[in-house]
Amino acid sequence: MILVYKLITIVFYPLIVIIIYLRKLYGKEDAIRYKEKIFLFSIKSNRNFDKKLIWFHAASVGEIQSIENLIKEYNKRNFDILITTVTKTAADLVENKYANDSSIHHRYFPVDTPFIVKKFIDQWSPSLVVFVDSEIWPNLMFQIKIKNITSVIVNARITRKSFKRWMLVHNSAKKIFEIFDLCLTANKETTKFLNELNAKNVKYLGNLKLSNEIHFSEFSNGNDKTLKNKNFWCAVSTHNGEDIFFLKSHLILKKKINDVLTIIIPRHVNRSLEIKKLCKKFYLTCQILNQNEIIDKNKDIVIINHFGGLNNYLKYSKSVFIGKSLLKKFRENGGQNPIEAAKLGCKIYHGPHTYNFLDIYKQLKSLEIAYEISNFNELANKLIVDFKANKSIENESIVLINNLGKKVLRDNLREIDSFLRK
Repeated sequence: MILVYKLITIVFYPLIVIIIYLRKLYGKEDAIRYKEKIFLFSIKSNRNFDKKLIWFHAASVGEIQSIENLIKEYNKRNFDILITTVTKTAADLVENKYANDSSIHHRYFPVDTPFIVKKFIDQWSPSLVVFVDSEIWPNLMFQIKIKNITSVIVNARITRKSFKRWMLVHNSAKKIFEIFDLCLTANKETTKFLNELNAKNVKYLGNLKLSNEIHFSEFSNGNDKTLKNKNFWCAVSTHNGEDIFFLKSHLILKKKINDVLTIIIPRHVNRSLEIKKLCKKFYLTCQILNQNEIIDKNKDIVIINHFGGLNNYLKYSKSVFIGKSLLKKFRENGGQNPIEAAKLGCKIYHGPHTYNFLDIYKQLKSLEIAYEISNFNELANKLIVDFKANKSIENESIVLINNLGKKVLRDNLREIDSFLRK
C-alpha cells in the first residue's frame, strides 16, 4: 500500500502542479510563493548551519497558535527554527509575527511527492521535526526515517472517523506511526488510537492550546465604552439551526432585564443575512456589524460580520455560549474551542455535543468554568445571574486555567527535550 501511494504521488505530480496553479489564479494560494510547494528549484534554505534546526509543521492558524510558546522557548535557546504551513492565512500570521527574527524561517509545506520532500529535507537538514495536530504525510515520514531524524507529534488529535480510515490500511498505518519517536496527544481518545496504531512513547499531557497567552490589554475597539456599561452576552461559533435557541433566550431576558443585548458571532459570517431574517420573524431589532463599525443604541441583536476581533467582545462579556454543540448532527464532530473564552474570564455554556474538545470541556467543568445547557429557559436564567456578578481580570478561574496551561507547556518541553538530547 505504501508503494502504491508513492507511485500515485509521482504519477499525479503534474496534476498536483496544475491544481495548485489554478488555486493561485483563484487567489487561494500565494501569488508568488506557491512555487515553494511544488517546484524543486524553489526549495532553498537560508538557515544558519552553525546551529541546530528544529522544524515545526503546523498546517493552519489554529495549529500555529497552539505552538507559539514552544517556538518562543526554543528560539530563546538559540536554535534555528523553520516553520512550515499549508494555508496562506497561516503563512501571513507567521510572517507578521516573526518577520524581524532572522533565526525563524517560514516556508510553505511541500507536496508529499518523494523527490520534493527529499530535496526539502536535504536543503534544511533539521535535527528535530515537530508535527502539530494531525498533519501526517507518508512520503515525508519515510524520508525522515531514512535520514534518521528525530520526529515528534505534539497536540496530536485523531478522531474516530480518521482512525477508522487509518485502520482500512492498518499495516501501512502502523509502519508510518511507528516512525515517530514521541507522540504527545491533545486528548485521551487519541492516546488510545495511537497505541492501537503501533506508535511509540504515546503520552497525554493535556491540550497545548491551554498554554496560549492571552492578555486583556491587547484587545480594544470603538465599542469598549458600550460593552463596559451594558448587560450583554455572546453566542460564539454558532451554526445553522442553532441561532433560534439564542433568540428565544433573548426574548426571555428582554422580559426581565432592561436594555439587554445579545451578540451573535457566527462561525461562518456569510450567514449574517440569514440570522437577520430570523430576528425579524421574532420581532427583534438587529444590526449586522462590520469591522470598525459602532454598535447602535437600542438593538436587541448584534451580528458580527467580520473575521477576527472575537476577543474584543469576550474581554467584556461575563458569559458566552459556544456553538456547534446543540444539534444532534454534531454528535460526532461537535464542539468549538472554549479556551480563549475561559482565559478571558467568561462563564462558558454549551450544548451536549462537544466531541472535538471533550477533555477540555471536562476540565473546565471540574473548575466550574463550563456548564452544559439543556434548554433556552435554563440559559436565560443563568445569564440573569451572571449579569449581576462582577468580572475581574484576576478572578480565580483565569488563574486556574492559566496555571493549567503553564503545566501543559512545561510537560511538553520536558518530553521533547529528552529526545533533543539524544
